[in-house]
Amino acid sequence: MVRISDFQVKDVVSISDGRKLGNVEDIDINLDNGTIESIVVGGSSGKMFGLFGKEDEVVIPWSNIVKIGTDVILVRFKESAYTQQQLQEPKK
Repeated sequence: MVRISDFQVKDVVSISDGRKLGNVEDIDINLDNGTIESIVVGGSSGKMFGLFGKEDEVVIPWSNIVKIGTDVILVRFKESAYTQQQLQEPKK
């Protein structure tokens, strides 16, 4: 069993360029079937506990997670990744 606190301490890294995207801030769960839909990653801008401005959040679909290791989560990430607002907008 894995706890959300275990995810939050792992660095999320893009496999395309090796860049650290941040850490897991939240997980979107489909309550109908109990599956994880996506992870919400907060930016790694170094702001102290988000007190000096909101960090950019990136939503990464679960299907884009390549590997979950002991210290890192490797993901397929494009600059045009989903944002939290885009996921909340109704699909057309």
